[in-house]
Amino acid sequence: MAEALTQYKLIILYMLDRVDFPLTNTQISNFILEKEYTSYFTLQQVISELLSAELVGAESTHNNTRYHITAAGRETLSFFPDKISNAIKEDVISYFHAHQMELKQEIHILANFYKATDQSYVARCQIKENAIPLIDLSLKTGSREQAEAICQNWQRQNEEVYGYLLDLLLR
Repeated sequence: MAEALTQYKLIILYMLDRVDFPLTNTQISNFILEKEYTSYFTLQQVISELLSAELVGAESTHNNTRYHITAAGRETLSFFPDKISNAIKEDVISYFHAHQMELKQEIHILANFYKATDQSYVARCQIKENAIPLIDLSLKTGSREQAEAICQNWQRQNEEVYGYLLDLLLR
């Protein structure tokens, strides 16, 4: 079992090393589970161990976690170049090629919320292109539920909102 866990860790490190943006837990899970490499629970254990060993770094928002490979992760991956089969490497590359636009778009559309000092909530919605914000919008709400709704709707309607604001402000 330890050999299998090592293999899963190397697959995740390989995935993170092949992209120039962080991957979400959902994106990693979709690939691993689609290929039936392991179960969801084993995958979460592996990710937890990678984090504990500081081979992977994480940034969490209210609804997802994004992972990136650390320098120690890259170094570890370089010690085991033959531990990942060419077939698995090709699976990763094919998956990225087939889903590249969706993978990148998820990363650049960000929404999170936090509790303000006056007991209200602030929803922060962003669109980033090449790490440069196109829009960075913070909205104060009266409840956590409203802030969550704004964040969820931003994921679906960000282009419409951005376009509307741009049209309105350029009149």
